[in-house]
Parts: sequence; C-alpha cells; structure tokens
Amino acid sequence: MIFSFIILWQQFFDSTIHQYLWSWILDKQIDFKLGFLIDPPTSIMLVLITTVGVLVMIYSDNYMFYDQGYVRFFAYLSLFTASMLGLVLSPNLIQIYIFWELVGMCSYLLIGFWFTRPSAANACQKAFITNRIGDFGLLLGILGFYWMTGSFEFETLFKRFSKLLINNEINVYFASLCALFLFLGPIAKSAQFPPHIWLPDAMEGPTPISALIHAATMVAAGIFLIARLFPLFQSLPSIMNIISWIGALTALLGATIALAQKDIKKVLAYSTMSQLGYMMLALGIGSYQAGLFHPITHAYSKALLFLGSGSVIHSMESIVGYSPTKCQNMAFMGGLRKFMPITGITFLIGTFSLCGIPPFARFWSKDAIITDSWFYSSGLGWISWITAGLTAFYMFRIYFLTFEGHLRANLNKMSSFYSVSIWGDSQSNNKKLEFISKKLYIYNEYIYDELDKLFEDNENKKDVLEKKKYLYPKESDNKILFTLIILALPTLFIGFSGAPLPQGQAGFDLLSQCLYPILKNSFEPSFGSWSEFGVNAINSLIIVIIGIFFAFILYGPIPFFPKNLEKNFELLLQKNLNPFISFLYNWSYFRGYIDVYYDILFIKNTRFLAKFISLFDEWVIDGAVNGFGISISSVGESTKYLEGGRISSYLFGLISCIFLLLYFTLS
Repeated sequence: MIFSFIILWQQFFDSTIHQYLWSWILDKQIDFKLGFLIDPPTSIMLVLITTVGVLVMIYSDNYMFYDQGYVRFFAYLSLFTASMLGLVLSPNLIQIYIFWELVGMCSYLLIGFWFTRPSAANACQKAFITNRIGDFGLLLGILGFYWMTGSFEFETLFKRFSKLLINNEINVYFASLCALFLFLGPIAKSAQFPPHIWLPDAMEGPTPISALIHAATMVAAGIFLIARLFPLFQSLPSIMNIISWIGALTALLGATIALAQKDIKKVLAYSTMSQLGYMMLALGIGSYQAGLFHPITHAYSKALLFLGSGSVIHSMESIVGYSPTKCQNMAFMGGLRKFMPITGITFLIGTFSLCGIPPFARFWSKDAIITDSWFYSSGLGWISWITAGLTAFYMFRIYFLTFEGHLRANLNKMSSFYSVSIWGDSQSNNKKLEFISKKLYIYNEYIYDELDKLFEDNENKKDVLEKKKYLYPKESDNKILFTLIILALPTLFIGFSGAPLPQGQAGFDLLSQCLYPILKNSFEPSFGSWSEFGVNAINSLIIVIIGIFFAFILYGPIPFFPKNLEKNFELLLQKNLNPFISFLYNWSYFRGYIDVYYDILFIKNTRFLAKFISLFDEWVIDGAVNGFGISISSVGESTKYLEGGRISSYLFGLISCIFLLLYFTLS
C-alpha cells in the first residue's frame, strides 16, 4: 500500500508511462513477455486495491477469528490480492488473461469458503461457470486481435489496429466481432446483464469477501479492462454504443430488483450491479474520466456499507442465531442505531454517499455520469436519472428498516412481516394493501407497551428479561469499528479529487490532471463554469430527494399516511389494480424472473438434451453396434447346425443348390 501511494504521487506530478518487460517464451514466430506497466489508471487501481485490501484484512481478523478456516481464509485472501495486483500491472493481453483466470479461481474459492453449506457450494459453482462463459469470449477476442495485429502489447496493438482501420486493410465487421468477444469478459466479470445472475448468490461467502471482491476490486476488473482497451473500443462506434446501452440496462435492472429484496447483503449486491452499470455506461459514451472516477468513489462507499452490514449481521447472530435467512433479513432488524451507534453513523455516511448527496464522494462521480449521459443521449440520460432516484429509495429503505424504529427480532408475530411491502401483500390477493410503516408502528408500540408494563418494577427488570428472553444487539469490536471509521473518511472526502478547482472549468481538477495523457480523445461535457455545474447537480439532486422522500414515508419510523390517502389507495385497489401492483412487487422480489427463465432455458433444457443424447447413444449408437454383434452371433449359431458330418446331407444340399442355379439361369 505504501509503494502504491508512492507510485500515485509520482504519477500525479509526472504522468510518464513506465513499462518493464522480460521475455517468457521465445520462438521464431512469437515472443511472449511478462512485466509491469505503470500509468495513471494502474496507479489509481493499485491504491484502491491495497487500501481496501488492508482494511478488509484488519476487519477479517476479528470477523473470522472463531472460524475453523481462519488460516485458509487469509491464504485465499492474499492470493486474490496478489492476482488482482498482477492484473492491473499487466502490460499485455496474455498476462491480463492469466491473472484474470487467477482472480476468477480465487473468487470461486472465497465464495464457496463455507463449502459444507449447499447454498455456498452452489453459489461458487454458479459464479465459476457463468464467468467461464465470459472468459471464453475474452480468449477468442484476444486471439482475434493477435491474428489481426500480430501483437499482445497494448501500445503496439492500438497503433497497428488504428493503421489497419485507416487503410481499410481489415474487415470492420470481423474487428467488431472480436471486440464484442473481448467485451464478453468484462460483461461476466462485472456482472452486467445478462450474465449478472452470479453476483447476488455470491453473497453466500463471508461478508469481508463481499466488501473486497464484489464491491471494490474483482467486479471492477471488467471496468478496468474496458478502460485499459479504451482506444481499441473507441475506434469502433457500434461497440461503444453496445457498451453504453448494456451499462444503462444493467444500472436500471439492478436498481429495480433491489427495491423489494429482504436480505441486506443481496440489496447491496444488486446495488453493486447497478453502479457497475453506471461505470460501463460512462465508458460506453466515451466519458473516460467519469468512468474511471466512479469505481474509486464506489469502492470506498460500498466497502463501508458491506462491512457495516457485516457488523450488523454479527450482532444479529446473538439474537436470532446463526442463520443467514434470519440474521441477514431486515424484517428482524430495526432500531439498531441505538445499540450500535458507530455502525449506524458510518452506514448512514455510506448511504448518503451512494445516494449521491453532496459533498459525499459519489455525488461528484455520479453527477458527472448523469450529466454526460444527458449530453450524449436523452434516452441514456433518462435511464441514469431514474436509476439515481431508485438508488436513493432502496438505500434509505435499508437504513430505515435496519437502524431506525424499534428492534423487531424479539416480536412474537414476525411472520406478519413477510407479506408486507410497499406494493402490497403478495401472498394473498384477498388481503388489502398494507403499508409497512403502519405495520411496524403498530407492532413496535405493542411490544414497548408490553415492556413498560413488565418493567414497572425496576428491581424485577433483570428477572423479567431472563424469563422473557429478550435479547438485544451490541456494538462490534474495536477492529471492526476501526475499519468502518477509516473507510468513512474517503467516503466523505475522496470525491473532492474529481471536483472542479476554483477555476470552475471542465478538466481543472486533480483527477483530470493525473489522467490527462489518456483523456486526449475522450468525450468532454460542454459545461465549463460553476453555475452550469450547479444546474446539472440540481437536476440529479431532485430525483435523489424524491427517492428519499418516498423511502421515508413508506419505511420511516413514523407513520406518515393520512386516512384520506389510505382511502384513495383502497379505491385504486377496488379498480382491479392490485394484481398489477402485486406483479411489480413479485417481479422485483423474484429478481425479474430472470433466474427462473435461465433455469428453464439453460439448466432444464441442457439436462433434457443430455438425457436425450444419453438415450440416443444407448439405444441407437450402442444398439446398432450391439445389434450387429447379435446378428452375427445368430447367423453363426444357425449355421453350426448345417455341419452334421454326414456326406449324404452335404451331397443333397450341393445337388439342391445346383438345380436351383440351373432353374434361375434357364428362366
């Protein structure tokens, strides 16, 4: 980490690119080299990986202390960090592919760390297989561009490919196909639609892994590869258009699915998917600076949120037991800020940042992406703008359900919370729409009234608690709190590195100066003053405030519905709109039914095809071979009876055959 800061400091004042290569495999026709490439994107990613990695390791020392696989966990974690550092330092496509596969292997090992749990074993297999599809496309793309340019080195590849396009010496459709194959790798690794299904299931791994791999580093590897190969993709406008729209659809899809999830880690996972879509969108429209700035601000904010959720889960385990379905379910939480003030405050800071509220980190990068999207295309602008509002809604939904109100883990009627949502009761169409704020308020008032009655005699309070077994969470240990506080600092201040300096002109900020050599041909927004910057910021802040407002009135600790509003909703329900609202909720809760369709299309059809091929092989191919053998055996069995050893029989057969031949010949 210290070396990374030194490299970044040198790059900030002198953006010279340093490259060191050693020959690995020498041949008459090919020369494979390994080495290091240090440039502005590398220096930024080095600091990002090492800082988050160190904090996650400190956090994990406490979080995994009682686990039997403690040593194995840190071995996997160290191998992953080394693989990720090797990936960002790679000077050519071959070395990137080697470390790309190592990162995927470490992801498989860490997601399935608790491999005795069937859900964890299935999740790591799902992640591994899904990423292999993208990696196969990446390999095809690498080989395709090597066939066109004869080089794996970045600089040589860019120059030769650009020359081939200018001189019309290469088929543009073939080049676009190879670029699309290259793009398949980042699509799978960065959980873009459609192979995004592995990321939420990857939450079966330990929470520190979710913070390191699935928030800050590994999923950003796909974004880094697009940024590294940016000149290549930029020369193919059709591929850039595909990148931008896949990013936009992923951002919107992740945000909509996160609305109704109950598992706190899965909501953050879909949030990660949505933010990765933002990054891909920015790179697709050519906004290089915003596309590379957003992973920085997102990494610290999301790492803080994931580690904060781990602190919450750790405390909830003492109340509901070691059960992921319970200790990660937000229906069992509530009011945790009173018991865990530091975790609650740091989680709120991360929530503010992820929503894009100034002056927190993600405000600067998110606002830049939304602004550039509007300048590039109104369709992409609308999608990014709406996604910002949805992000604010589901993030404050997490915060209100987890940290505000009263603790619900001790309630006797917890089953009532499973069917309550902002969209209505999905379990039964006969029940009317019920708002979760009202439900929580009623149950909270009930439980606290009961507690007040029981605790009228303060001397008997301890005995009553032991008798009723009311358990309450407690704040996490100092190592966990230390990492949360440290991560809160960049979440607060790292965004200023991309903020305009007092000149108030576009490009006059610290990040642009660091990345200036690579920004020569990138897209630049048209605003150039603080006033225009403020107008653009107001546009994104409006939708964020709307999202927070709806989250507060629907999930806030105070019931916010006047009676006339409830009557209006009842009138809407009487007009047969309840099935539609129920469908919206179920679509979000069941992940857009995408996993169901994939199960039918790929898993069941693959198994059906495998069974059909097995039967075809058994009855047709093996049947033909076995049938031929049986027929030969039958012929041999029948001919043995013709050999009786009697000469009279042989003569009779010979004469009979002669007469038959004469008959057929004369006729």
